[in-house]
Amino acid sequence: MAAAARDLSLVSQFCVAGSRLAALGKCGVHLLKKGRRGNAGFKVRAAVQLGSESEKATKPLEKTFGMDVVSEVGLREKGFMGLRKTKLVCTIGPACSSLNDLEKLALAGMNVARLNMCHGSRDWHRDVIRKIKMLNEDKGFSISLMIDTEGSQIHVVDHGAPSSLKVEEDSIWLFTAKNIEGSRPFTVQANYGRFSEGIEVGDEVVIDGGMACFVVVEKTGNDLHCKCIDPGLFLPGAKFSFWRDGKLVRRNHKLPTLSTKDWADIDFGISEGVDFFALSFVNHADSVQHLKNYLSTKSTKSIKVLAKIESLESLHNLKEIVQASDGIMVARGDLGVEIPLEQIPTVQEDIIYICRQLNKPVIVASQLLESMVEYPTPTRAEVADVSEAVRQYADALMLSGESAIGSYGQKALAVLDMTSTRIESWAREENRQSLLNHYQLGVSLPDRTAEQMCNCAVEMANNLGVDAIFVYTKHGYMASLLSRNRPNPPIFAFTKDESTIMALNLNWGVVPFPVDLSDDAESNISKSIKFMKSRGLIMHGDVVLVVSDVAPTRVTPMASQSIQVKTIV
Repeated sequence: MAAAARDLSLVSQFCVAGSRLAALGKCGVHLLKKGRRGNAGFKVRAAVQLGSESEKATKPLEKTFGMDVVSEVGLREKGFMGLRKTKLVCTIGPACSSLNDLEKLALAGMNVARLNMCHGSRDWHRDVIRKIKMLNEDKGFSISLMIDTEGSQIHVVDHGAPSSLKVEEDSIWLFTAKNIEGSRPFTVQANYGRFSEGIEVGDEVVIDGGMACFVVVEKTGNDLHCKCIDPGLFLPGAKFSFWRDGKLVRRNHKLPTLSTKDWADIDFGISEGVDFFALSFVNHADSVQHLKNYLSTKSTKSIKVLAKIESLESLHNLKEIVQASDGIMVARGDLGVEIPLEQIPTVQEDIIYICRQLNKPVIVASQLLESMVEYPTPTRAEVADVSEAVRQYADALMLSGESAIGSYGQKALAVLDMTSTRIESWAREENRQSLLNHYQLGVSLPDRTAEQMCNCAVEMANNLGVDAIFVYTKHGYMASLLSRNRPNPPIFAFTKDESTIMALNLNWGVVPFPVDLSDDAESNISKSIKFMKSRGLIMHGDVVLVVSDVAPTRVTPMASQSIQVKTIV
């Protein structure tokens, strides 16, 4: 890894991050300001927080120009600075797949719905996708759809129960790859025939990074008889790894990043019009580029590819993977199996920093509020963990089992919303939104100009204390450059491209705003301000900083880029 770090052209900017990640290669891997309208709360959200079943909690909101209704209500109620900037991703599962539950999550602030293809049939996933699209169309939400591929990883096909179950200490379990009709108690069916190859009696089997632990007491052919030594929870589709003498047993099964099932799931996602694919167990940039090339030939829609960082090898190739991807997910659960647990916090911070430098959105995932799978209140340590991810300026936070199978998914989402909003407010009050020591992304003059202009625009916005930043963009690049700097005011990204709107749902501080843009920049500005005034979203005396990027046309043969400061009159 040290050699890989030296090859990073970003090394001078990444300094601390590069040294931390480099150190992983040497380590042994062991198991172990207030809004102008004050701070009025969003009443719909509050109703969801309290678990209210009142009519107010599910009353349809009026669909308008196209702006997401939750953002519109939040802006009207709380003002510009009251808008949450950290985006929220929810994994959809049996606990929240009804139309009513999905609408409650939408009202509570869900920006992206994640479908994990490890679980459920395609018919089930299709039903969820169509419900969310119905909510977007009929109720005025703007929720993006993400499919998370299963990946070629050894995991449980069946563990003898339709849902999670408790594993008792000293119980004996059979791990087998044999196709079993029906379910058998104390029997675990693996998805890969050679799962036990190279495994010996005395090796430990760790479930989902430590949810439960077994020791191999007998090996018969490819079957393993295992005794539970650390009782815990066994989840459907759980991943498992083998350990010997406190170290991960590394075996080269030469499994592809994308399995045959993954490709079928990808074709399904394309046909259903999803917005993101999250690619599991990415170790090299080639896998990401291969999928992006495939999508470019199979879909007219721009579908973004996110790479999940969940292995030591992916850290060794981090820069190349980030550059090839449209975004990154820090999958801390599986990553915590491959590197020492105590290194997860610093590695998380380093990945977030590098993603910001390279202008790629980053999601922090896994076990944020794990206790809320079973309990209605999070631990204080979990809230501190969420707060730290927000303080590090991650673009998004993700719920997994908390929303998919937990009994308190809406409350868990409310915790993420409240915590994010509070930490963002604290960061502004403490003037912690410092600009990055920027790594230059652009190569061509127009790209470098756009980059410098966005850097300057954010510095101006913060110094002048403007209420909002307006940006007019076709593909979202200018909006992402502004977001990269984490400005104090929110960024309203006006665009007419639906794929861009859905992609920007993952960018920190960006509120996508559908509008029919013309080639006349001043006309676009006038139109958007007039509309927002008519809706009571901006008012007399508000100050906005406007960033526009106009491509050459017959009417305006010269490309122009500008920054303007406008006071609403």
